[in-house]
Amino acid sequence: MNGPLHVMWVGLRGFPGVQGGVETHAEHLCPMLRDLGCEVTVLTRRGYQPEAIGPEWHGVRFVNLWAPRHKHLEAVVHTFLAILYAGLVARPDLLHIQAIGPGLWTLWARLLGLRVVVTHHGPDYDRQKWGRLARLVLRLGEASAARWSDALIVISKVIQSDVNSKHGRRGALISNGITLPDGTPDESEVTPFGLVPGRYVLLVSRLVPEKRHHDLIDAFLRARPDGWKLAIVGGADHADAYARSVVEAARQDERIVFTGFQTGSVLQALYAEAGLFVLPSSHEGLPIAILEALSWGVPVLASDIPANLEVGLPADNYYPLGDLEALSAKLARFAAGTEPASAREARRQWAAARFDWQRSARETVGVYARVMEGASAWPEASWGG
Repeated sequence: MNGPLHVMWVGLRGFPGVQGGVETHAEHLCPMLRDLGCEVTVLTRRGYQPEAIGPEWHGVRFVNLWAPRHKHLEAVVHTFLAILYAGLVARPDLLHIQAIGPGLWTLWARLLGLRVVVTHHGPDYDRQKWGRLARLVLRLGEASAARWSDALIVISKVIQSDVNSKHGRRGALISNGITLPDGTPDESEVTPFGLVPGRYVLLVSRLVPEKRHHDLIDAFLRARPDGWKLAIVGGADHADAYARSVVEAARQDERIVFTGFQTGSVLQALYAEAGLFVLPSSHEGLPIAILEALSWGVPVLASDIPANLEVGLPADNYYPLGDLEALSAKLARFAAGTEPASAREARRQWAAARFDWQRSARETVGVYARVMEGASAWPEASWGG
């Protein structure tokens, strides 16, 4: 092959500054793949990709395609159109599909003569928002990705074990990562929300049921930490009853602040100045929101689901999923205590050694190289910890 490897990513909304774990994953990884010598094109969804970004960002090229604004059809229809574009028009050296919903079209891409890598970001059929038919489609997408992809990447050991037991496919394990932030955030970015640096609990997520916002709201109101507030950051891709219920709950008490979706310097300041980050969710792949908090050295409290446990925090940083009494007690105990100034830097360095986007990018390029060489199997990618 002459020239750089042309890789085309499909199955995501777009980036930068687009809400979602897959989108954040791509925002970090794609420019690094470009720096490692790949030519990267991302097929984005019209209506999500920021128009101000234009056709290129940090060397990554974008092609914006139409998608229906419908939570059940959006990803599947857009990926189908994206694969048609890739197979009939662009003809990249390699197609990289993100997530198991878009993975439904893996065989279709192979029939169009494309080499295909799929990244499995988590068993989305376990999300509470999906009905029976949608869950069936997502399971079919997982099976298709496992059966027909040239290479399967998984972002956690939990997913790797699950896919191996269900489909007999041991995917290459390449985790999400962090990049340690440079500089000091501007405290003035959080004060318009009525937040005092170091004196608020933070949750950053989309407004979907599996994130269990109400668990955190209820536990915070039970704990009543003196002088603390709760900041909920995020929005809903599709307005529904659950999203409205979270916003309404936030309005019931002045100690709860709902900021809506935030990005850029405001989001980074909200992370950096938080006293505690909490993720009460019932479903994750490998939670980027926790990693983002750790990159600033913020202490983390999370539900004890397998994906959160895989981050490897001390046992006291977890509580039983749905146990509001345990969550409330831990919130109160943390707010009443203090930690040395050095603790945040130690936490940052621990996380940086364990999760590294640069390493993830190199390992991804390694998978690409093996696919291009026609290898049918490869050793498990190395992963810190």
